[in-house]
Amino acid sequence: MGTTAKEEMARFWEKNTKSNRPLSPHVTIYKWSLPMAMSITHRGTGVALSLGVSVFSLATLLLPEQFPHYLAMVKSLSLGPALIFSAKFALAFPFTYHTWNGIRHLV
Repeated sequence: MGTTAKEEMARFWEKNTKSNRPLSPHVTIYKWSLPMAMSITHRGTGVALSLGVSVFSLATLLLPEQFPHYLAMVKSLSLGPALIFSAKFALAFPFTYHTWNGIRHLV
């Protein structure tokens, strides 16, 4: 007859306690390095791009008006140049970083 998950976990911890093996170190003991930060940023920009394309695609399918209508709406808000530059940077950075980091990886 099979054992329950609780019994299996109890047996696992009992075996590890008896063997006096060290536990795996926690993430906080590692020193951050440039490749580690670049890898995390690459994954983050990939997720952001995937979500962005998905949201934009759904919006084009579900919103009633055409794109020029929404563009005119944003222009009518009269946002300052600093906010417009920040928004453009927030849109361009993930694409640029992810593309160039992917090319670097392939080379």
